[in-house]
Amino acid sequence: MMDNLFTQLPHPLAYADTLLSWFSRLGLEGDEATLPGLCTAGIAQLSQCELSQLYLFDEAAGRLDLIAQHLQGALPPGNPGSALGSQDEQLLHFVLTQGRALTLDDLSQCVYDTGFLPATATPWHCLSCMPLFGRRKTLIGVLLCASQRPVELQGYVPSLAQLGSFALAQLALLRCMRPAQGAISPAPRAALGCAYGLIGNSTAMEQTCRLIGKVLHTPYTVLLRGETGTGKEVVARAIHAAGSRSTKAFVVQNCAAFPEGLLESELFGYRKGAFTGAQRDYTGLFDTAHGGTLLLDEIGDMPLSLQAKLLRVLQEGEVRPLGASVSHKVDVRIIAATHRDLAAMVANGSFREDLYYRLAQFPIELPALRERDGDVLQLARHFAEKACTALGRPLVAWSSGALDQLTSHRFPGNVRELKCLVERAVLLCDDDIILPAHLALAPVPAAVPDSTLRHRLERVERVFLIDCLQKNRGNRTRTARELGVARRTLLYRLARLNIPFGEVKG
Repeated sequence: MMDNLFTQLPHPLAYADTLLSWFSRLGLEGDEATLPGLCTAGIAQLSQCELSQLYLFDEAAGRLDLIAQHLQGALPPGNPGSALGSQDEQLLHFVLTQGRALTLDDLSQCVYDTGFLPATATPWHCLSCMPLFGRRKTLIGVLLCASQRPVELQGYVPSLAQLGSFALAQLALLRCMRPAQGAISPAPRAALGCAYGLIGNSTAMEQTCRLIGKVLHTPYTVLLRGETGTGKEVVARAIHAAGSRSTKAFVVQNCAAFPEGLLESELFGYRKGAFTGAQRDYTGLFDTAHGGTLLLDEIGDMPLSLQAKLLRVLQEGEVRPLGASVSHKVDVRIIAATHRDLAAMVANGSFREDLYYRLAQFPIELPALRERDGDVLQLARHFAEKACTALGRPLVAWSSGALDQLTSHRFPGNVRELKCLVERAVLLCDDDIILPAHLALAPVPAAVPDSTLRHRLERVERVFLIDCLQKNRGNRTRTARELGVARRTLLYRLARLNIPFGEVKG
């Protein structure tokens, strides 16, 4: 049945890719104000029409309300505003009452009044109008697309109707989730990544956030360990920003960036005349960070002689600038970060054992991106949105082929690699949708030839379901409700597509 959905279209695989990417994008949209406009933009792109309209059926009033319109070259995608208001047109209500789609290939021969179509210099040539159904097969709205050119619209009807119905179901869900006036929203869980500005809902990230919550309001020294690119500085900033020192300075020093002599003067400062060229007093980073937080990045590259001085600061809370005769107290929280195995360095004598145990008072191991199941897509969308905002361009969509490549890539450079990859893809993207070619990754390996439409759709469906599960934090009941399917159907599809879910409570 799925294969028959696209048999009348000229490029079924490319169309299926784009369609699934719009399903995914609508499924992740959390703003009820922008979701209808996003839907009409997707309908216009998929149908190759200049106009798309989305109507919501008000059963109590017995009328259709135009809630979004996309008109190429005239109106931006989004809410049409009060000027377009509600409609009571014969053609629209014919589709609504009959419960079946109506496609007109030549509007010049149409017996229906089409005055509800926007007035344009070029007359409208064809249109397709289709009813939208809810979960219980109840009519919930109407979707319309129209073109000023001859377009074969009939083949698009089944898939566009499903996308429109999905969008209205999402809209209803978001409205149900809207807090009632005067109601008190429940406090967010402290373990959520979003509570600290971190992106990701995977089990690994939840564990990281739980550890952050434990150490947040303590004076303990934190040691962040993890591969290059896992976001150690981002986590350190999150600890500082969410803690009691957030109003004070957050200072970062890369211990690998300076030779020993310069690193010591950077950290502790110096007095005028302490060495040749010291023509004035210089405030070190410990004093600069007084009352706040000092991140010592790449602590494994700190010379042994300097490690002893750092240990004294940690134990006594005192620093003595170069050339000074006395020490003075500083109040600084130390966070250290490294990608090295400090325990192994202690064993071979390249790192002080006493300093290691002092730094590792509260260690946090940051997971590699390949261990953060499902977070790749969430991070990719976040980086794409930031890149689009920085470039001043509209938000881009993702093709399912590009999502396939992201979920199958191992990311040896972790989050840093993903960020650079996405920013480059946004620059290369000309049609507001990121394609596999923009990512320049190796194609997804296939154990068997993957030439059939069914195989391709199953791969895309797998990405979409994982994405939707992550959005609902693994809750299969909410995921099934959002997708408009029975829970047992969802469980069957998860098992059929080999998506692990046994450890998640649904």
